[in-house]
Amino acid sequence: MGNPFAGEVTLMLDGVPHVAKLTLGALAELEATLETGSLIDLISRFEAQKFSTRDVLALVVAGLRGGGWQGTAADLLRVEIGGGPMMAAQIAALLLARAFAVPGQA
Repeated sequence: MGNPFAGEVTLMLDGVPHVAKLTLGALAELEATLETGSLIDLISRFEAQKFSTRDVLALVVAGLRGGGWQGTAADLLRVEIGGGPMMAAQIAALLLARAFAVPGQA
C-alpha cells in the first residue's frame, strides 16, 4: 500500500498493486514526454478539468516509474487498470497533488 505522506499512490494493474510516486526523476521524464508546456501547464489543466487522456497516461507512467516500475506507456496500454479510466484520472490527479503538497498539509 502506498504511503500518502511520502507522496505515494497505489494503482492496481491486472489485479496486482503497484506503488506510484512522482520523484524528481519521474517529473523530469514526464516533462520531456509532454513535449508541450510545463508541469505548471499540466497542473493547470487538471485544476480546470481540461486534461487529456494523454496527460493521464503520461502521469500514470511517470508515477509508476517513480515507484520502481520498469514498464513503458506501451506496456500500460496492454494491462487492466483497476477502476478503469476514471480511476486512472483520479490517480493522476492524486500523484500531482501529493508531489507538490507541503509536508503536513496534504
